[in-house]
Amino acid sequence: MSEQAEVDVHVRPYDPESDREALWELKRGFELGIGEGTGGDEKGAVYEEKLTAAYRERWLAWVDRCVGEESKCVVVAETGTDPSTGGTGASDPSTAAGGDTGVVGYAFVLPESLSFVWDAAVLNEIFVVPDERGTGVADALMNAAVECARSQDLPLDRMVLDVDRENDRARAFYERYGFEHWGEMVAREL
Repeated sequence: MSEQAEVDVHVRPYDPESDREALWELKRGFELGIGEGTGGDEKGAVYEEKLTAAYRERWLAWVDRCVGEESKCVVVAETGTDPSTGGTGASDPSTAAGGDTGVVGYAFVLPESLSFVWDAAVLNEIFVVPDERGTGVADALMNAAVECARSQDLPLDRMVLDVDRENDRARAFYERYGFEHWGEMVAREL
């Protein structure tokens, strides 16, 4: 994908009252994108199957608990809005996840209370709608995520994340931000 022109982007904390639907649509994009080009149809199908109404409610409730604990652990990125006028575009689902304005990405750093899972800050998720990739939105989200992590009292001054080894674009992005290979995550079915 070719790089696009920089856009005017505003990153702010997630607001459960106005951003709930937009965040869910972005989460769906994140999950459905996991299998895209990195594991074939089987991987994509596994992630798609879990996106039930029950999963949605559980995930959003978990986000609310995390945000209740640490208000800036989930941030959203908006484009085409003027924050000084209070316009977010987030309440209109047609503007979320790929429209000309509104919420176009998010980053989710786990709250400090969960830092002992990896002895570090954990960038749980970062996602930008495909139409906004290469415009600076991901950079703004990563900067906010790093700022959140730096504010945490951590066992080790590190931020960790997992990335599919076949996702060259994501790996290049993380390397640009100084992420280096640090162990290997393996998984099995339960």
